[in-house]
Amino acid sequence: MTRRIAHFSDLHYANDTLAEVDACFGHAIDAAIAQHAEVAIITGDTTDHALPVHAPAFAALARQIRRLAEHCPVLMLQGTYSHEPLGTLGVFPLLGGRHPIHVAERIGQVALSSRGQWHASPGWRFDTVPEGCALLCSCLPTLNKGMLAAAVGASHAALAMGEELAQVLHGFAPTHEACRARGIPTVGLSHGTVIGCLTEHGVPMAGLDHEFTAGALFRAGASAFMLGHIHRHQAWQQAGQVIAYPGSIGRLHHGEQGEKGFLLWQVGAHAASATLIPTPARRMVEFAFDGPPDMAALRQWASSQQTEGAWVRVRWTVADTARHLADRDAIAQLFQGAAGLKLEGRVVPTVRARAAGIGRDASLRHQLAHWAEVTGAQAGALCDCLDQLTRHRPEDIASQILLHATHSPTPTDRAAPEAMAPAARALAA
Repeated sequence: MTRRIAHFSDLHYANDTLAEVDACFGHAIDAAIAQHAEVAIITGDTTDHALPVHAPAFAALARQIRRLAEHCPVLMLQGTYSHEPLGTLGVFPLLGGRHPIHVAERIGQVALSSRGQWHASPGWRFDTVPEGCALLCSCLPTLNKGMLAAAVGASHAALAMGEELAQVLHGFAPTHEACRARGIPTVGLSHGTVIGCLTEHGVPMAGLDHEFTAGALFRAGASAFMLGHIHRHQAWQQAGQVIAYPGSIGRLHHGEQGEKGFLLWQVGAHAASATLIPTPARRMVEFAFDGPPDMAALRQWASSQQTEGAWVRVRWTVADTARHLADRDAIAQLFQGAAGLKLEGRVVPTVRARAAGIGRDASLRHQLAHWAEVTGAQAGALCDCLDQLTRHRPEDIASQILLHATHSPTPTDRAAPEAMAPAARALAA
């Protein structure tokens, strides 16, 4: 027996993300229906934050979930509490539709019967495989780390979370083995971070504060393990078992790598496979300059039409004294055809060295020499200039500089007072 399952995750519905995510999720549902998906699973973060029921984003999400339920049974897993506050998903089973919608908010197992009905385990797992089971889903929704920290102490919470979840996963294994013996497909579901996975910006997730290791997930013994939370598609395989993130349904931030989409799974009793089906996520183009923006390069890109309809970000880093070299208006004029433009200029402030104790020096000459020592300037020439300024009028020094700049040396010039020569040479330089 093999089940064709459409796996979505990290929809992040909100009023400000609605245009992107609704277009992508709608396209994904159309594709899932066209591919004859038999079950739809959403592994968390359906919303981006708490939404009032009158919000346009909430209404749009409800319409799309109802569309899914008209086609096949739907299972929704609780995601991150900050994105999807506990209780948010409770309204969706009330939407109706030809097929049932089940919400998994606690650790437990859910069986899909041959008649297309969901049946949840009374405890954290089934003691025996339910009669008529056609698909078994073992659910690990987002857990409350605060409660665990209160019980074991904050310093031990990260390690304890991983150990507890590993035990739960291992506890699911006997039920999965019993299903396998009867030819029933098995699926694990969770919303969390696998140690070593990559974020959508290509950063590896390392450390002890993440929920799972790939080994612990494989030891659960499910043919497929469907994950949410990380916005980049990636997968691990071992002896027919597959663990995979579909990634987010759309592209919401600059710098996100890889295709966006959903996974179409083929899950059997002994093996599974998954294929990423792309969605029409927005294109994002980024230009970064270590210095002022290179207008010639930007003009070439803009004229090549590669940024037409894309979301463009231009970033640059300049010193405080060169901030005027970045012409924001000119850049905006170049990318008029872009769907959106974000300009991020970073100005590095000029750092001036402080000469500690300079105020305690008795004379201006000593203060100047102290400052020159701190900044690496040539104290001799500066002190000579200071001496000339104290002994001669500024007009005489300026006249001497002009004389040297406009006339070649003559015997008369060489007869000029030698005392003014150092100041003239220093100021002219």
